[in-house]
Amino acid sequence: MTPSPSRAPLRVAIVEDQPLYRAMLVQLLDADPRTVVAVEASGAAEARRRIIPGSVDVAILDIELGDGNGVGLGVSLRRAAPQLGILLLSSQDVMELLLDLPPDVRRGWSYLSKTTSTSADSLFTALEATAAGHTVLDPELIGRSVPRAGSALAGLSERQFQVLSLVAEGLSNAGIAERLGLSSRSVENHLNAVYSALDLPVGHNSRVSAVLRLIEETSRYA
Repeated sequence: MTPSPSRAPLRVAIVEDQPLYRAMLVQLLDADPRTVVAVEASGAAEARRRIIPGSVDVAILDIELGDGNGVGLGVSLRRAAPQLGILLLSSQDVMELLLDLPPDVRRGWSYLSKTTSTSADSLFTALEATAAGHTVLDPELIGRSVPRAGSALAGLSERQFQVLSLVAEGLSNAGIAERLGLSSRSVENHLNAVYSALDLPVGHNSRVSAVLRLIEETSRYA
């Protein structure tokens, strides 16, 4: 995933109260030309002081902060800067929190677990997709998700569910086509079938809405 030479790196804020984990994230992101750490903070209060609207493209927020909740912090940051992407991190499997987000800030929120085998490449994929307004979920948790019986998701074909799962991992249509050995047109057709089966309008927020339905209508096995 090599960036275009003319593309400015994503400006990232990191809000994490574990010093070692925060330092590892800073080192990883600052060492890659795709990203630059613009702000680092150890808690919600410090983050609210230091993250100036318009100065950051994506904020990585630990959900369990010592002085507050990362979700509430993310909502306030997004309302101050509507284009800001929010990537939540947690040591717990709490993807369902994304379902409770207020409608006015629902786009551009993603979730990765601290306890799965998420790779650096998955992190950068999530950051880039989140900055673009998409919703990305932890790949390992998605890999353990199965549709609930009787749900609309259960009516998808195996291929349609596979395509939706890759959307949830942050892949573009071109990336999905390459991963599955399909044409871009086939991927688009599968996605349109998914939107139809889930009764979602085809539009700017279709991918986000479909990923949220994946959270809502699946269960995860151990």
